[in-house]
Amino acid sequence: MSREKKYEAPLRAPVAVGGMDSSESGSYSGFFESAIAIVEAAKKMDIQLRLLGATAIYYQCPKSNLLGDLLKRRLTDLDFMTISKYVSRIPGLFSSLKFVPNERVNTLYGANRQIYSDPGNSRHVDVFFDRLSFNHVLDLTRRLDLDPVTISLADLLLEKLQIVKISEKDVKDVVVLMREHGLGDGSPGQLDARYVTKLLANDWGFYYTATTNIKKVRDYLEGIQSLSPADKELVTRRLDDLAQKIESEPKSFKWNMRARLGTRILWYTEAEDVEFRQ
Repeated sequence: MSREKKYEAPLRAPVAVGGMDSSESGSYSGFFESAIAIVEAAKKMDIQLRLLGATAIYYQCPKSNLLGDLLKRRLTDLDFMTISKYVSRIPGLFSSLKFVPNERVNTLYGANRQIYSDPGNSRHVDVFFDRLSFNHVLDLTRRLDLDPVTISLADLLLEKLQIVKISEKDVKDVVVLMREHGLGDGSPGQLDARYVTKLLANDWGFYYTATTNIKKVRDYLEGIQSLSPADKELVTRRLDDLAQKIESEPKSFKWNMRARLGTRILWYTEAEDVEFRQ
């Protein structure tokens, strides 16, 4: 499996996305400021913490300033990834930032996921450990050093493509990411296509979900009236290129054996959201 090139650039200043009132709960600038403050606080405590989800995608896509408004994509929470060796130190980090823990969730599921909230602005924070285990498993234990603020671009893409019941907002996130970043070897600003194709060539279930979602994103593009023809063509070309690379990658024995069963048996894990299990 290939490794993306480690990006050593310092944390950049938050980017305000045009047209959104910073007082809104979905304000990009407010979310970026909060996210970077948390990452910087973690760094001071020698905790490796990286932003993921939609906020990470928009942080990595500063050229998409107006696109967020055109697609009417609001940000609603902050999600982070770290590794299990820091599990006992995360409560202290968020306590120092005046966040309140969800005691029930953190007690029952704290080794895999912890939840905190900021009573000052009703901001919700999820912290995941080692892996994103939603419909498929995305192991990030050895990949958090690739970017100083977020998980890698390729992992951000896979985070979205692994959702079996992908939502419109997740499709929009993929559009934004693919509009701004092309396929490459994982150098700064590029999606590591080799990493994506190798991972999917060893997991038929993940492959099936991801390729199905690539088609859904491609189809969705046609109906976005606010997206220019040039942008549609660019994203479509990049999606097609990625799909071709995925299909061309030699598949493992494990992949081929699972492919024989197809969708006759469940190919993904049903994800549960522990936040609302009160």
